[in-house]
Amino acid sequence: MKRESMQDWERQRRSMADLGDRVRGLLRKRRYEECEEKIARAMAEYPHAAQPHNLMGALMELEGDHPAAMRHFRAAWALDPAYLPARYNMERTGS
Repeated sequence: MKRESMQDWERQRRSMADLGDRVRGLLRKRRYEECEEKIARAMAEYPHAAQPHNLMGALMELEGDHPAAMRHFRAAWALDPAYLPARYNMERTGS
């Protein structure tokens, strides 16, 4: 793998981990609108990453929008079938 590709991959990995930490903290504080903004920005910056869709699904589920949650869980799984949190969330919520 080229050095630039490795650096890009590592930057995305760190960014997704940071996003997950931030979103979980905001969810605990019930700051849903701020969560949605952060996740939407990540989805735009990393359109092929599963994690933002999975997080958006979790947010939609907390807000009571089951169809939107399922769409995001399915999108996350379609982007990365090896991303187990998306698969777990689909199974848990009755895909």
